[in-house]
Amino acid sequence: MKKKLLMLVSIAVLSLSMVACGNKDKKTETKTDDSKKQEIKVGTWKTAQTIQPFLYDKFENKNENVEVKPFTNPGDMKTALLSGNIDFCGTTWVTAIMAASKGEPIKVVASMTEKCSALVVGKESNINDIKDLKGKTIAYVPGTMHHILLLEVLNRAGLDPNKDVTLKKIDFFDMGQALASKSIDAFCSGEPYPSIAMEDGYGKVLEYPYYDDSIGYINAAMITTDKEIKEDPELVQRMVDMHVESTKYLMDHKDEWIDMSAKFGTEKKYLEKSTENIDLTWDITPKTIEEVKKLAERMKEMDMIDKVPDVDAMFDLTFLDNAKKDLK
Repeated sequence: MKKKLLMLVSIAVLSLSMVACGNKDKKTETKTDDSKKQEIKVGTWKTAQTIQPFLYDKFENKNENVEVKPFTNPGDMKTALLSGNIDFCGTTWVTAIMAASKGEPIKVVASMTEKCSALVVGKESNINDIKDLKGKTIAYVPGTMHHILLLEVLNRAGLDPNKDVTLKKIDFFDMGQALASKSIDAFCSGEPYPSIAMEDGYGKVLEYPYYDDSIGYINAAMITTDKEIKEDPELVQRMVDMHVESTKYLMDHKDEWIDMSAKFGTEKKYLEKSTENIDLTWDITPKTIEEVKKLAERMKEMDMIDKVPDVDAMFDLTFLDNAKKDLK
């Protein structure tokens, strides 16, 4: 009887051991499968106009894992790209041009955003025309696309930014409060701040500073590096494919675009207004490239760069062309 009991106990222990080993093997196998996934690291901002990377995982393949890294400073994001900490990032055209002018090995592979800017004045002010800004104080952030667009607006109206108006450096986040308190007369910034000013009743848009014969609507682009393109062109192609798909999806599903953007901290009522002044984009046309050239020239005139880079060399549209073939 004792022998039988010992035998049964031994069998039970052996069975449990086999199950445990089997489970351990399964866990190891799952871990191995996960480790085989290709990591794709993308940088962007948490804004409605730079949201596409947060949707890339909807279009990733089973053997891919997209990791989105949010940034608040375009310089930090570019540094992360050049150091290899991220593979791909959305950045302003101004940042891309600055990098190219310094000989940094970046390549533009897709567009990201158009529009987004506005020149806002007090709602109850007597400013109804650009020329009414003479003698007024305008808030701006130096070295940004909005700074360049503000100067474009003033120059077209014959106003000297150094004599006819007072330009005051104020952070984007503080412009609305400054306008509401009437410590400034106007500000030029990107969304959602113009829409917040309108929705909250203290501001009105004086001008959307887009001119077809100048910089046009360009705002931001997707860039990678020469090294990434040479070492892993398939990865770059996948990133561009996901960017095209996510952009098209969000533009076709505006409610989802707004809902996703609201998770970044801006109320939906502001986003519903601001998305009227934002176009999520992916395509780059000859007109886009010409507008980038004009932007580079403006930046040189403003001493933002020492020399105008070879703008044509900034682009590698091979991956975008391949993505377009798949859309047909």
